[in-house]
Amino acid sequence: MYTFSNKLKTFSFILMLLGAIGVGYGFFTSHLSFEEVETLLAEEAHHGGGHGEDVAHAAPAHDAHAKENAHGDTAHAKSGEHHVDAHKEHVEHVQHQIANRPWSALYVAAFFFMMIALGVLAFYAIQIAAQAGWSPVLFRVMEGITAYLLPGALIVLAIAVASGTIGHYNIFMWMNPEVTNPESHHYDKLIDGKSGWLNIGWFAVRGLVFIAGWSLYRHFARKFSIAQDTAEDNSNFKKSFRISAAFLVFFIYSESIMSWDWIMSVDPHWFSTLFGWYVFASMFVSGITVIALVTIYLKSKNYLEFVNENHLHDVAKFMFAISIFWTYLWFSQFMLIWYSNIPEEVTYFVTRFQDYQLPFLGMVVMNFVFPLLLLMNAEYKRIPWFVVMAGLVILFGHYVDIFNMIMPATVGDRWFIGIPEIASVLLFAGLFIFVVFTALTKAPLLVKGYPFRKESEDFHY
Repeated sequence: MYTFSNKLKTFSFILMLLGAIGVGYGFFTSHLSFEEVETLLAEEAHHGGGHGEDVAHAAPAHDAHAKENAHGDTAHAKSGEHHVDAHKEHVEHVQHQIANRPWSALYVAAFFFMMIALGVLAFYAIQIAAQAGWSPVLFRVMEGITAYLLPGALIVLAIAVASGTIGHYNIFMWMNPEVTNPESHHYDKLIDGKSGWLNIGWFAVRGLVFIAGWSLYRHFARKFSIAQDTAEDNSNFKKSFRISAAFLVFFIYSESIMSWDWIMSVDPHWFSTLFGWYVFASMFVSGITVIALVTIYLKSKNYLEFVNENHLHDVAKFMFAISIFWTYLWFSQFMLIWYSNIPEEVTYFVTRFQDYQLPFLGMVVMNFVFPLLLLMNAEYKRIPWFVVMAGLVILFGHYVDIFNMIMPATVGDRWFIGIPEIASVLLFAGLFIFVVFTALTKAPLLVKGYPFRKESEDFHY
């Protein structure tokens, strides 16, 4: 049985405490007044900033037209009023983007750790449904990681709904009732046309259905796995096989719809039919990477003596293969949209190239170039510290991937990886460690009664 060490438990609490303080600081400092934002933009204009230039041009125009208005020039007065309105609207827009940042940082980190657990759950179900002979010795590690799925997914859904109720539509612009009100200045005909699907109530119901389906499978798969340890026949294994096959069908549909709801709808004017697969590849490789990291950690603490370098080699092969698969999907989505050059589609990538060039291109390097170079050699896949190094790069790369999906639509060019972003990662990393390693203490680390246990223990090539 695994024992959750006091050092690791204390470390997880410290991460959560530091994360909570940083998140609180991010929210506290994000609510700038109109005058503060105006001053900020003026300073940016003085130093050659982007948004500030618009404000600097708008303000003199306002002054000039105000003087003309004093001389009774009605036409110029109206023009001046237009500049005043444009100036005010622009400052309020930037003010809103700055307020969005802590919400978005929290959401990105919450989704990232949730998707790791969901990716591991899918991998676990695939292993059981395929009756794989190499992986059963890692099943309890997978079950421990998936324990985070229920609390993690509920947190993601709670942040999403809260941002549209108490947070003034900070993440999802379609949650603003004004965009579906034809009499409102903010009315958006396209979003109004999607309001039958994109509304808070239906959004929350769909999310709860997804979470319930994933959690029920995890609960029963874990229950049958533990029961099989002391069973005299393979009835629990057969039950687990059947529900795994059924779950994978549910997962294919629910994961795609979840991707549309929880990520793609932050850009409600844009859509991609490949998006569900793209998000799946990111969560799948991230989940497999965490399996490798947790396994290596437990091995370093003299647990999992039945896991050998061949098992690590196979996990690293999946890390390598799914990284290539992710790159294929990323390039397919990007290349087709770029080549067709349809304005309402290409704007998604134009925004990211203009304001997010470093994280956008850096993500491709971390998620493709590094795994390709580090994990191509078969011998390197058997070296624990080498797999850890590659795994950390992959995880950071896919965090940046989620960052690139969310931030451009919510904060525009006001992005920065600072205290709100780092604190959010620390908060959920601490919670993830606490939940996962607590779950590992609840059952033996070897599935003793599993039919393919012996084959898995003797696995070598």
